Amino acid sequence: MSLLRVDNVTKKFGGITANENVSFSIGPGEIVGLIGPNGAGKTTMFNCIAGYAPPTTGDIWLKDQKISGFTPEQCAKVGIGRTFQIARTFTSMTALENVMVGGFLLNRNVSEVKNNAIELLKFVNLGRFVDKPAASMTISEQRRLAVARALAVKPCLLLMDEVMAGLNPTEVKETVEVVLKIRDQGISCLIVEHVLEGIMPIANGIVVLDYGKKIADGSPQDVSNNPQVIAAYLGEE
Repeated sequence: MSLLRVDNVTKKFGGITANENVSFSIGPGEIVGLIGPNGAGKTTMFNCIAGYAPPTTGDIWLKDQKISGFTPEQCAKVGIGRTFQIARTFTSMTALENVMVGGFLLNRNVSEVKNNAIELLKFVNLGRFVDKPAASMTISEQRRLAVARALAVKPCLLLMDEVMAGLNPTEVKETVEVVLKIRDQGISCLIVEHVLEGIMPIANGIVVLDYGKKIADGSPQDVSNNPQVIAAYLGEE
């Protein structure tokens, strides 16, 4: 049974087609990479799934519920957490307060939300920042802070948009370890990523977009040997 099912999703902005008839699925507890060159339509697909830009045509299902057309808040309440390409950190607030913002979507009990937020900061290896301003954190730390805030909505599916971009090898390794811990909690992960050495070794499957169309969908090994994928990244011979 699929946790997430994307059925023939097309998204148009005026005369521009950002996604065209894209279909794929994610099973429970799976890590799936969504890759492709710049402008391939990856973030648009995230926006469709998370309620920021409803599909023009096609359907999106979470478990047995059709969620295409849901608002971002509705998507979060049914179990979709999401991070953004640029870490949307409340820099004037502490790390703890940042994570609590996510927790208040489902729970208004301040002490319960606070305790859960502290545990989530420890989970993403940021326990030392509990009472420190988010502005004092590195980009890598702010990205993991955004992951903790997304986990505060208790998702069954976490969408991560380029959490490894611009990180050094040590930071990539630390982020990968966090992703694997999330997977081990039974949470499925859909990850947009350009750092292929970060996503390829840990993904159950890879979906490749190019010019808005799906050109490959399979195991990391199959996808990395696919001539169409190689051409999309490196150009034709």
